[in-house]
Amino acid sequence: MKRWYGKLLGFFAGAALLRGNPLLGAALGLLIGHAFDSDWFKLRRDNPYAALGLTSDASDAEIDQAYRRLISQYHPDKLAGAAAELRQHAEAKAREINAAYDRIRTLRKR
Repeated sequence: MKRWYGKLLGFFAGAALLRGNPLLGAALGLLIGHAFDSDWFKLRRDNPYAALGLTSDASDAEIDQAYRRLISQYHPDKLAGAAAELRQHAEAKAREINAAYDRIRTLRKR
């Protein structure tokens, strides 16, 4: 469990709001707090530009340049002889870079 404060706040807020039945309020508060702690309510969307180290006003040439630079740095084939943990990290980073680049290209085609 990464976060816990949503459950705590939900417990006390629920008990205080439903004074007629504080046990029910506390249970509802715990449920909502758990949902908050588990990121069920994602308030932010992943920014594909941030994965490439750019802002949304970058030109197509800057996007291509950043993609090529990062993928050449993290491409798993470059680390074929490296430790398994390092290769796994490079594969994950390359997947993230490719997904961000594909998302930007899709957004720009609209």
